[in-house]
Amino acid sequence: MISKSNNSVKKHLMLLAVLLFIIGSTGYATNGYFRHAYGAQYSGLAGAGVAMYLSPFASATNPAAIAFMGKMLDIEFSFFNPNREYTVTGNPSGFPGTFPLTPGNVDSDSKLFVIPGLAFSIPLSGGNAIGLAIFGNGGMNTNYNTKTFNNPQLTFDAPTGVDLSQLFVAGTFAKKFGENHSIGVTGIFAFQRFKAEGLFAFGGFSSDPTKLTNNGHATSTGFGARFGYLGEFGVVSIGASYQTKISMSEFDEYAGLFADGGDFDIPSNWTAGIAIKATPALTLAADVQQAKYTDVNSVSNPLDLLNNSPVLQNGSPNQNFIPLGTEGAWGFGWDDMTIFKAGIQYEAAPGFMLRGGFSTGGQPIAPSEVMFNILAPGVMEQHITLGLTKALNEKLSLNVGLMHALSHDVTGPNPFEAPEQQQIELKMNQFEGDIGLSIAL
Repeated sequence: MISKSNNSVKKHLMLLAVLLFIIGSTGYATNGYFRHAYGAQYSGLAGAGVAMYLSPFASATNPAAIAFMGKMLDIEFSFFNPNREYTVTGNPSGFPGTFPLTPGNVDSDSKLFVIPGLAFSIPLSGGNAIGLAIFGNGGMNTNYNTKTFNNPQLTFDAPTGVDLSQLFVAGTFAKKFGENHSIGVTGIFAFQRFKAEGLFAFGGFSSDPTKLTNNGHATSTGFGARFGYLGEFGVVSIGASYQTKISMSEFDEYAGLFADGGDFDIPSNWTAGIAIKATPALTLAADVQQAKYTDVNSVSNPLDLLNNSPVLQNGSPNQNFIPLGTEGAWGFGWDDMTIFKAGIQYEAAPGFMLRGGFSTGGQPIAPSEVMFNILAPGVMEQHITLGLTKALNEKLSLNVGLMHALSHDVTGPNPFEAPEQQQIELKMNQFEGDIGLSIAL
């Protein structure tokens, strides 16, 4: 049982505060800059399971699942290893008005992150339940120890990269209808932190070069909601959820970089799926998810050579150029991302679950957008996962999830050079290990 003493309450609040601080300083991504899964149990299924209730972390995907959970607390740590690099081939043309890149292969130095998470659920009378989950996103995190973008005014190598972290505090209320159906709603508080370095070469393209780069970490906050449904129909379960776009306050320190004066909202997304209990020991799950990156101009605005490029392909100045930071300015050119996920869960013995999963989806970066996406090479498409849960005693279980995002690359031209003069390849793969405890309270 949960202690109701003041000391116990203080300990829980202190733990939440520590997690808030740590998660807010980390980065994480697999599907664009959304995580492939929340919670080690769902990680083992490659993120499938919107129609399952395995953990209080279910509220991060489907708040309705909390209605079927008992009084549970999950604490976990994710060990995240992204490997990111870019390669530029072809020497600069030297033509006036071009924007050359230094040829060569460069790896990002940011390779290991440790990310904690916490979630709990508490059933109430009348088929109601409440829950709280604290988790993070990230992904546009690169650290190239070189002058990536050529600026003749710089006589030294300026480290180049960006760091985006997102923290979510999600409070959930869910309600059962009968024994087999539930709906839920989650109120979301979002916190973002961002830093950019080494973008001096874009000073002439910015509406405010003093708010373009090397201004330390900027922060923003916002509120949103997720709605969900979960229903059981015999051996078949169906789940679906929708998260609203989260309008965030602007990154004022980077109002000369992001479109719309430093705006960087969190896009809406939806998930729908099915789970089939094929046998008492075997469950199959399949989900489809879409991240609506086109909700956010600073993420989705493309590099349109006719309207928002500073120079045309013939090297002449573009009189229609829209400076960085203003309405309609170019962003990372990300398209919406649709992901298909499939997982299998097998009870090998009482209290011992084995899991496996696979997900695939078209990554959001087009070949025409590779230059700016050197900063955010979210190009992965496929994930392979394994996982297990082992009951240690009646109230304590160990959860493990393993993920490998298969290596993938995207190649396209440097649009600010002479045609076919320089090619840019973005390449990335990732590994992740999740380990956590489920505690019956």
